[in-house]
Amino acid sequence: MAPPLLATILSPPAIDSGSTAWMLTSSALVLLMIPGLALFYGGMVRRKNILTTMMQSFVAMAVIGVQWVLVGYSLAFGKSIGGWIGWTPAYLGLNGISPQQLFSDKSIPELVFVMFQGKFAIITPALISGAVAERMKFSAWVWFILLWSTFIYCPLAHWVWASDGWLYKYGVLDFAGGTVVHISAGISAIVLARILGARRDYPGGAILPNSLVLTLTGAGLLWFGWFGFNAGSAVAVEHPVAGATAGLAFTTTQAAAASAGLVWMLLEWNHTGKPTSLGLASGIVAGLVAITPAAGHVMPVWAIVIGAMASVLCYGAVRLKHRSGHDDSLDAFGVHGVGGMWGALATGVFCFQPVAGLLAGHGEQVVKQLVGVIVTLVFAGGGTWILATLLQRTLGLRVSDAHERDGLDISAHGERGYHL
Repeated sequence: MAPPLLATILSPPAIDSGSTAWMLTSSALVLLMIPGLALFYGGMVRRKNILTTMMQSFVAMAVIGVQWVLVGYSLAFGKSIGGWIGWTPAYLGLNGISPQQLFSDKSIPELVFVMFQGKFAIITPALISGAVAERMKFSAWVWFILLWSTFIYCPLAHWVWASDGWLYKYGVLDFAGGTVVHISAGISAIVLARILGARRDYPGGAILPNSLVLTLTGAGLLWFGWFGFNAGSAVAVEHPVAGATAGLAFTTTQAAAASAGLVWMLLEWNHTGKPTSLGLASGIVAGLVAITPAAGHVMPVWAIVIGAMASVLCYGAVRLKHRSGHDDSLDAFGVHGVGGMWGALATGVFCFQPVAGLLAGHGEQVVKQLVGVIVTLVFAGGGTWILATLLQRTLGLRVSDAHERDGLDISAHGERGYHL
C-alpha cells in the first residue's frame, strides 16, 4: 500500500477551481493589507520616523512569513494536544503536504489554506507596532514579533479556530479574528507601550503627522484588503467557499466600515467643529475591526449598528487615552483592542439562527463571547508582559535618547524617508 503522500500524488482528489481561485485572491488581499497598514501608520508619525514605522510592518512579512512555514502552521492547525496547541510533524516546513492534498472537506489545496492563514499571522503582530512607534529598537521588535507569534498568536489561533481547540469546542464565535487578531494585538500593544514608556516629548511636545495623504491611502487599502480578510474566512464554515456566507461577510464588511466612518466623522465634527481626514480613516478601521468576528454571523442591518457603536466606543477611548498615562502612539489599543472587544460581544448579541444555530441576542452566546474576550486579554496581555520583560533585560527595548531625538530612520537604518 502506497504511503499517504504518495497515494495523494498518484490519485489526486477533486479540487474546486472556483473556491481555490477565491481563496488565492483572498490571501493576496490580506497580504495587501500589510503595506496598507504600513502607509496608515507611516503617515501618522513624524517625518524622521516614517521608514522605521513602515519597516515594522514590512519586516513582519519576512519574519513571520518564514516562521509560519517552518513551525507556525503546525502549532496553530496541527493535530491538537489536549485542545491547547497543535503539533503535526508533517507540517514542519510544509514538507508533508502535497500540492494536491485538500484542506478538510472544502475542496481547496491545503497549501492555499496555509497561505491564507499565514497572512493573518503576519498582520497581527504588525498591528502592535502602532503603540510603540518612534522609540522601540528595531532589533528588539524583530525578536518580539517572532516570539509573540510563536508563543501567543499560534496557541490562541489553535484555541479559537482549530476544530479541536478548547475555545472552539466551548462555542466562542470568531468569524475572522476579533479575539485571535484584534483583541490580542490591542492588549499586547498597550502592555508593550507601558513597559517601553512614553516618547521623550509626549504629551507636551508637538507630535504631528508627516502625511495624512499616506494615512488615507493606507486606510483605503485596508478597507479593500479586508474583503479578503472577512469574506475569505468563510472557508471555515461552508463549501463551496465562495458561497452564501462569503457573500454575507462581504456585505457586512462594507456596511460596518461605511457606518463607522460616517459616525466617527459626525462625532468629531460635532465635538471639534471640523471633520478631519484622520478621523474618517480611524472610523473606517474601527468599523472593520468590530465587524471582523461577526462578519458571517450577523445580518447587514446589524453590521451598521456594530460599526456605528464601534466608532462611539473607539472615539471615546482615543479621546481619553491621555488620562491613562500610556503612550499608545497610534491608538492600537483604542481602535483594535476596544473595537475588537465590542465586536466579539456584539457577535453574541446579534448572531442569527441560520449561521450561528442560535436566536439573536441569545444570552448564553454572549456569555461565551465574554469568556473568549477575557481569556484573550489575560493570555495575550500576560504573555506580552513576560516576553517584553525578557527582551528588556537582555537586548533592551528602547533606543537611546539621542537616537530618539535624531529620529529612528537615520539612527537605526541610515536612511531618510524624505530628502529636502
